[in-house]
Amino acid sequence: MNKNKLYHYTGFALFWLSLGACKPLEIKQRTENKNVPETYGNADSDTLNIGKIKWKNYFKDPNLQGLISQALANNQELHIMLQEIQIAQNEVSAKKGEYLPSVGVKVGAGVDKVSRYTNIGAMEKNTEIEPGREMPEPLFDFGVGVQAQWETDIWGKLHNATKAQLQRYFASVEGKNFMVTHLIAEIADSYYELLALDNELLVINENVKIQNDALAVVNNLKKNARSNKLAVKRFEAQILKTQGMQYDIKQKITETENRINYLVGRFPQPVQRDQGAFDQLVPQTVYAGVPADLLENRPDIKQAEFELAASKLDIKSAKARFYPSLDIAAGVGFQAFDPTYLIKPESFLSSLVGELTAPLINKRAIKAAYYSANARQVQAVYHYEQTILAAYIEVANQLSKIKNLESGLQIKTKEVNALNESIGISNDLFKYARADYMEVLLTQRDALESKFELVEKKVNQLKASVAIYRSLGGGWDYR
Repeated sequence: MNKNKLYHYTGFALFWLSLGACKPLEIKQRTENKNVPETYGNADSDTLNIGKIKWKNYFKDPNLQGLISQALANNQELHIMLQEIQIAQNEVSAKKGEYLPSVGVKVGAGVDKVSRYTNIGAMEKNTEIEPGREMPEPLFDFGVGVQAQWETDIWGKLHNATKAQLQRYFASVEGKNFMVTHLIAEIADSYYELLALDNELLVINENVKIQNDALAVVNNLKKNARSNKLAVKRFEAQILKTQGMQYDIKQKITETENRINYLVGRFPQPVQRDQGAFDQLVPQTVYAGVPADLLENRPDIKQAEFELAASKLDIKSAKARFYPSLDIAAGVGFQAFDPTYLIKPESFLSSLVGELTAPLINKRAIKAAYYSANARQVQAVYHYEQTILAAYIEVANQLSKIKNLESGLQIKTKEVNALNESIGISNDLFKYARADYMEVLLTQRDALESKFELVEKKVNQLKASVAIYRSLGGGWDYR
């Protein structure tokens, strides 16, 4: 067997050996479960879904609308997220560039001085460029040309990596949408809390007036020897305690205003609102649609879905690393030892090289990357299913909360009305010595506490209407 045949068979054997070594490991992937219940517990299914209503149609208070609009324009955290989206978009472009041919212009110059007593030095000494003209020493080298390189991506390694990056870009957009829904909800929550604090301040002012009237009565009774100094001091103490609560509420108002200012992206300033509108606020009627709507409406679920799609493409990209890759390099240009020769046809050169490379022995890193890609895909499946489950439970909890708050608010309203009537009754009884002053004080205290509880239940009801809107995925489509 001659040497040429030996080289041929050896190369052929190595090629098929490399193909056999390129066979990837087969790992069973986990498939996501998208099934959700048909209804939210005992709740009826609706054809309408408030999560699909734009926020301007859901929050109708013009002052609240103005705050939300400012936040969507100025909130710093939202702008940071928008830059993250731009970064993700740039990374998609960068990935696309990896599987396109790279072309560059090359210009170079160099000088070389070889030893006379070497084979190259001896040949150059006895070589004439043209009759009567020896090879110059030292020898310069000038060149200009165009070079191109291209990994042909036969198995889709780079293409799948680019598609995975595109899915992550979509995921970042949904992440921004998820932030928008929470930003809108947080502003609405704080705004309703601010109105509730204003209402509590009004309640305190009204109670201070009622307590002052009661103090005037007990003072008159004391003058007529029908009461004593102890009763007067107890009424005075009650007034001072109530007045002291005003400053706690004013501090909460300041902090709540500044929380809104922070979300809106501006320095502290008064928040414009109708301070007497709290009692007239009525939550929107809730239509939750069907649980399947969550897969379409909730940005966090769609974000998890895009991340899952990216993880599947990562597996394909990692799998392609087991197969041979074909790289092609080409170049054209001019090269000469004298710049004046660069324009001569004899200085033209060209090259075309193709290389087929396959992993043969050490594939530990490739296997590790493949195992990791599969593990991340399983993680993404669990995260996707967990996100769906959390969204369903969140909506179910909010629907139950809205129902229970509505019933509790009705009962608390009746309690407040009864205690308001009892204040007048206790004062009249006290005037005619048919009730002790402690009964008057306790009645006033119970009435004040019940009014605060009524305000708390009302604001919780408003916040629940915000929470269910956010839970159903409302607010992110603000175009």
